[in-house]
Amino acid sequence: MKHSYEDYVPAIKAMSDETRLKIIDMLSCGEMCACEILEKLSISQSTLSYHMKILSESGLVNAVRDGAWMRYTLNMEKIDELKTFLVCITSDKEDCICKLCKKSNNQCC
Repeated sequence: MKHSYEDYVPAIKAMSDETRLKIIDMLSCGEMCACEILEKLSISQSTLSYHMKILSESGLVNAVRDGAWMRYTLNMEKIDELKTFLVCITSDKEDCICKLCKKSNNQCC
């Protein structure tokens, strides 16, 4: 799998917050509106908006306006892509950075 590390930075950064991880966990059960998420978390509407903006911009969460509320779902295509990336970078492979360094006869350390 060819990948660009920088393509995954926004999603990984988005997941680096406890509240956003809780939101992702809650959305794993299905679509939720902002009011349902607020009921489960002890945060303000503006704080929820801040977290949802980060999750949406990272591509992990889809947001759809429903009247005065927003409805949120996980973007499973992006989640699956991120899972594949994490498996790839945590598995031994021929094109690993460390092996490419050794093949070029450069000492890494």
